[in-house]
Amino acid sequence: MSITLHHGPSNPTAASFATRLLTLCYGGLAYLIFLGTFLYAIGFVSQYVVPKDINTGAAPSLMKALLTNLVLMSIFAVQHSGMARQGFKRLFARFASSAIERSTYVLLASLSLILLFWQWQPMPSAVWHIDNPVLAGIATAGGAVGWLIVLYSTFLISHFELFGLTQVVSHFAGRMVEPMKFKTPGLYRMIRHPIYLGFIIAFWCTPTMTLGHLLFAAVTTAYIFVGIYLEERDLVTMFGDQYRRYREKVAMLVPGIF
Repeated sequence: MSITLHHGPSNPTAASFATRLLTLCYGGLAYLIFLGTFLYAIGFVSQYVVPKDINTGAAPSLMKALLTNLVLMSIFAVQHSGMARQGFKRLFARFASSAIERSTYVLLASLSLILLFWQWQPMPSAVWHIDNPVLAGIATAGGAVGWLIVLYSTFLISHFELFGLTQVVSHFAGRMVEPMKFKTPGLYRMIRHPIYLGFIIAFWCTPTMTLGHLLFAAVTTAYIFVGIYLEERDLVTMFGDQYRRYREKVAMLVPGIF
């Protein structure tokens, strides 16, 4: 869930047309896979439409389900955080064009999530269930609001650059990607990490919380706080005192509180 943006190649015009076209197709395919994965994630967590959601399937033993699900979430966490670090980006640039670095990150994150959806083991014991239809509707609406916050926040900070399209389109056109500028539009004036807040709301707002859903929500929330620490360390390195002042003035997740 890193929101650190990435830059294009240092000399896009040096690549042949065929190479630039292949790069564009690769980035476009990675984005389409991400988009499908994101939409499936909404259905998976919220239990809408998709053939397999977080509670679908025959339940194995509790220990088997727990261990399998923790491994699946760990694979995603290691890939997601590891590839977002500056050291990996420098290593990647030694072997491939930096124009596809973000697209590769997005593609592998999507594939690790697809693996999680495919192999997730249900743990159907109910932790809570809201019987009141009004309260259940509020919980369901809250989850939908969380997903909307996630999507809206990505557009505030350049959705297409965040998911690699800007880089490959600029590379195809032979243009340099402009250096990233520090900006705090919209929700970013109130909290530093609205994308993460949206995910937390989406994961926890449900009228029926099963043990498996609770495990997913708890582990991903813990991972979000680890991600925030790592991401802010990188942002301080990139923007220095400008980001430090922003961090002092603006709450992390809850306006005026935390």
